[in-house]
Amino acid sequence: MEIFRRWMSAVFSDTQLVILFLVLVVSVAIVLSVGNLLAPVIASVVISFLLDGLVRFLVRFRWPRMLVVVLVFGLFMLFLAVMILALVPLLVSQITDLIDNIPWIISKAQNALTHLPRQYPILTEAQVQTVVDSLTVQFSQYGQQVLAFSLSSVRSVFSFVVYMVLMPIMVFFFLKDKDVILDWLCGFLPQDHTLASTVWMDVKTQAGNYVRGRIWEVLIVWGATYASFLFFGLDYAMLLSLLVGLSVIIPYIGAVVVTVPVLIIAYIQWGFDAQFTWTMIVYLVIQLLDANLLVPLLLSGAVNLHPIASITAILIFGGIWGFWGVFFAIPLASLVQSVLGVWKLRRGCVVGES
Repeated sequence: MEIFRRWMSAVFSDTQLVILFLVLVVSVAIVLSVGNLLAPVIASVVISFLLDGLVRFLVRFRWPRMLVVVLVFGLFMLFLAVMILALVPLLVSQITDLIDNIPWIISKAQNALTHLPRQYPILTEAQVQTVVDSLTVQFSQYGQQVLAFSLSSVRSVFSFVVYMVLMPIMVFFFLKDKDVILDWLCGFLPQDHTLASTVWMDVKTQAGNYVRGRIWEVLIVWGATYASFLFFGLDYAMLLSLLVGLSVIIPYIGAVVVTVPVLIIAYIQWGFDAQFTWTMIVYLVIQLLDANLLVPLLLSGAVNLHPIASITAILIFGGIWGFWGVFFAIPLASLVQSVLGVWKLRRGCVVGES
């Protein structure tokens, strides 16, 4: 108890650490308690934070800030309109087509699996039948989940429309009045909040570089995969390439998971012929180029985390906030790493002074 008492005394005697922990506790409490209600605000803050990098870059060329904000916001709205008008209908069409063809896909898979014992005698018909039954149950469960999701999503259409109206407005004002908003927030902090500002600048730099790098990586991998799938004539090219692009958000795991549906669709469409082989070779080349060229180029020095720390962060934050938790797992882990780093440094300073 004496050790714990001295540790608590050392921590709470440092005003800067107390301010930092209070800021973190209040922020986490707000997100956990009213995060769902503030989802459009949080999303608008994240989008404006990403766009602010381009704004600051153009302002360096002595362009008027207001002109730059209008230009960047206009490009963002153009990109959003293209995504909604061109991409969403195509994705909906392919998803609907895939759901309609699930019984046929299951039948093809069953036929392919029943022939495996003849080609590979190490497998028995009983083992293959067990796998077939398991896959049938899994597919039926997935179909029920998709149906339930589609029915529940009808209720959120109105909310989606409201968000699509409110979020662009909030993004514009967050970009335009960033300094005013930050000054207003800083007014609630004590006058000396150097440590909290240091952590914020460190996380802001690392998280900004990481998220922007990941977005570029998603777009590049998505575009390259879609072009290759389209060239070879793979069914559901847009849907599968989008899944491949989004898979880079989950390091070490996403690429393995998304390869399964690509293999299944390609095999059912072509079997083990030359078309299947060349498609998989090109797909593998894209994955290798992403891991060995794009990631070092776009994310070098953005976040310095051990792979175990990255996977742990994905599991924890993904379990708490789902997809967005997975997307921001690495920046959130860098926040934890930065806080622990300054805590260790300040504790060393306090011990040295005492």
